[in-house]
Amino acid sequence: MVTIKASYTVVPNQPTPRGRLWLSNYDHYARPGHTPLLSIYKAKHNYKDAIEKMRHSLSKILVHFYPIAGRLRLTQSDRMELSCNAKGVAFLEAESTKTIDDYGDFAPSESIKELVPKIDYTQPIEDLPLLFIQVTRFHGDKALALGVGTSHPVFDGVSWTHFLNSWAKVTRGGTLEPHEMPFLDRTVLKFQHSPSTQPCFDHPELKPLSLKLGSSDSIDEQKKKTTSLLLKLSSNQVEMLKNKANDESPKEGSRPYSRYEAIVAHIWRCASKARELDHNQPTQVRFNVDFRNRLNPPLPRNYFGNVLSPTVTPKCYVGDIISKSLSYGAQKIREATEIGTHEYIRSQMNVIVGKEQLDGIKALFLGEGERWRVPFGGNPNLQITSWMSMSVYEADFGWGRPAYFGLGYVFPFDRGIILLGPEGDGSIVVNMHFQITHLQLFKRFFYEDLFTSKL
Repeated sequence: MVTIKASYTVVPNQPTPRGRLWLSNYDHYARPGHTPLLSIYKAKHNYKDAIEKMRHSLSKILVHFYPIAGRLRLTQSDRMELSCNAKGVAFLEAESTKTIDDYGDFAPSESIKELVPKIDYTQPIEDLPLLFIQVTRFHGDKALALGVGTSHPVFDGVSWTHFLNSWAKVTRGGTLEPHEMPFLDRTVLKFQHSPSTQPCFDHPELKPLSLKLGSSDSIDEQKKKTTSLLLKLSSNQVEMLKNKANDESPKEGSRPYSRYEAIVAHIWRCASKARELDHNQPTQVRFNVDFRNRLNPPLPRNYFGNVLSPTVTPKCYVGDIISKSLSYGAQKIREATEIGTHEYIRSQMNVIVGKEQLDGIKALFLGEGERWRVPFGGNPNLQITSWMSMSVYEADFGWGRPAYFGLGYVFPFDRGIILLGPEGDGSIVVNMHFQITHLQLFKRFFYEDLFTSKL
């Protein structure tokens, strides 16, 4: 059990610009609520001193990242904008009756949820902080849990990591260099509409994904419970997957498959086997691509906002994913990644926010709870999130690197989250959220298939 001992509102410690900040279509497409994230610090330190330092440095870093201290508001056209009003972020001081060992490996679960802030969406959204921070002390030792709720329309993963590491640096007594400052003007994604920028692609990533054979919708699959576990791949096992993905002679002029492409293909294959689906069952993988460097010209350095373009693989069949070489799945992942050109993203930007997204945003502002209107990515399909580019283990507040970083809740449908291992030794951690009835079988295939002669 976790008890909140104190609650604070932390505001910038200097005057900051006021006004309204325009939010892009990709900010609107993001899940409208907060993303719960968790970091664990095992180093010994003085708890009260740590809390005081974090609060003081937070007020300093908010001067540079001042939109985070603002609030979302709804325009007459049901779009969001960010009101820069310096109302501050929520900071909670908490204590747990459990020891750090009682939480196991910190895989997302009901018990883990108590280490991240609980957010009440029945209150007016205009009063809701964009960032909630909960620092929890474990019973019997001085280890800390840093749980946060980050407003997804304001942060994507790279933006959050930028803020987190900047905050940690200031807590250690450092100051931000000019090249570390955030770029806050999102109007660089406010393209003028013209015939040449009108949608000219089919955009399958914005349409419903493949259904289970014999089903007319995904309602039954959405009702099935999921659970979560952590699966570690050593650097040698990662190299083994890459080698197997490249076991066939590549096409002339093509580059070898990356570890990401190999790992996702492996997850896709194991999920298809564990579900025991018909071999004629269509299946797809949906994921996001960071397009910061895909636009022409690229976005400014340290652009602060959502820069994630959804994409999806071509429709494949379970039988092919299972029986063919790992390179088959890896190639489909590559095709979905490479479609995100400058022209494709500009086309997607024009159509990515539809009525369902705007209805979900309006519901949140009316206190009706969070709705997320994106294509269902569960069985027979798969949602993949890569946090491999997020430098989350650099967030040293003065008592060492975090021993763990991950999601703070169980995702409601099948999703694999890929992270670098905390040791920095080339290992990978896959946080797999999967239907309870299939998860143990998935785990068995995940490791057994590493050593089969053909993947």
